[in-house]
Amino acid sequence: MSPRSALKPTSKPVRSKASSRPKLLLAWYDRHRRRLPWRAAPGEASDPYRVWLSEIMLQQTTVKAVGPYFEKFVARWPDVMGLGRASLDDVLRMWAGLGYYSRARNLHACAVAVMREHGGVFPDTEEGLRALPGIGPYTAAAIAAIAFDRRTMPVDGNIERVVTRLFAVEEELPQAKPLIQQFAATLLAESRAGDSAQALMDIGASICTPKKPACSLCPLNEDCTACALGTQETFPRKAPKKSGTLRRGAAFVVTRGNELLVRSRPEKGLLGGMTEVPGSDWLAGQDDAAAKQQAPELKGLTRWQRKVGVVTHVFTHFPLELVVYTAKVEARTRAPEGMRWVPIATLAGEALPNVMRKVIAHALDLSSGPSS
Repeated sequence: MSPRSALKPTSKPVRSKASSRPKLLLAWYDRHRRRLPWRAAPGEASDPYRVWLSEIMLQQTTVKAVGPYFEKFVARWPDVMGLGRASLDDVLRMWAGLGYYSRARNLHACAVAVMREHGGVFPDTEEGLRALPGIGPYTAAAIAAIAFDRRTMPVDGNIERVVTRLFAVEEELPQAKPLIQQFAATLLAESRAGDSAQALMDIGASICTPKKPACSLCPLNEDCTACALGTQETFPRKAPKKSGTLRRGAAFVVTRGNELLVRSRPEKGLLGGMTEVPGSDWLAGQDDAAAKQQAPELKGLTRWQRKVGVVTHVFTHFPLELVVYTAKVEARTRAPEGMRWVPIATLAGEALPNVMRKVIAHALDLSSGPSS
């Protein structure tokens, strides 16, 4: 029997050293914890606002990418009351470039709810937190544990990796999530639940990495099944990803002197409320001629110039290719209904998603070629 087939997931974790793991984790964390802008210093109470803000920003995004955005947000809105009083447009502008823009809309809605329904104080239970906009099971558990020391274990990607290796969980994700949650809960200390969770997060980020994990530095290495078998990099098991169908469309970049024609996307749906240049629908199998027919109509505009190449972008569920057309209009040309002119010099302050920044850079020759 191969080691892999012998290690089937069990209903309960059985390890001789199981009782010592939480203490080992906390001892390691007290020596090696990461310094993060949203993390309280040792001995200090965590700020629920900073914990919540960081957890929303960190969804599907790296710590390195989030750092500057987090600093900008807390400088502009130091507490949830300030953020709740802000306009959604301002929040989207500050969020621009961080991606997954539904998070920004939910962030604002949650701040408003905490301000109006809870007097600016976050609920301190998982149940109460889950009732807020944009807070799901993981985020509620993370805030409850880290901000309020509730004895619960949030399981993010880092913790999934540590746990599946420690217990050699053979079942594939996402089906393995309930089992991983069960195993992860055994690693909670009797107190300091937030530190237990953050210890596992830090180990996953700095030691138990996806490739070439530094097992010799891990406080749990003597009790790790995958480490003993030398199969660390094969965990977690994952079902093959299904790639979405390619969608195609056109983007129309119109300039009026030093101004650019833009519009806002519908509030609901992909990139909701964000700023974009006019464009066609994004459809699978759409040809260039059909896409070009959806160009905006402006007085005096009779000819579009197609830029060489295409702009490519990958969303969570599908890849996108955009043909880019450019045109210039006279100084007094009015914007079509639902559109507006904005100075090109102020585009950095617009709520432009990355795909639109690519389109504009390509159209205005701000980069060497089409972005991908």
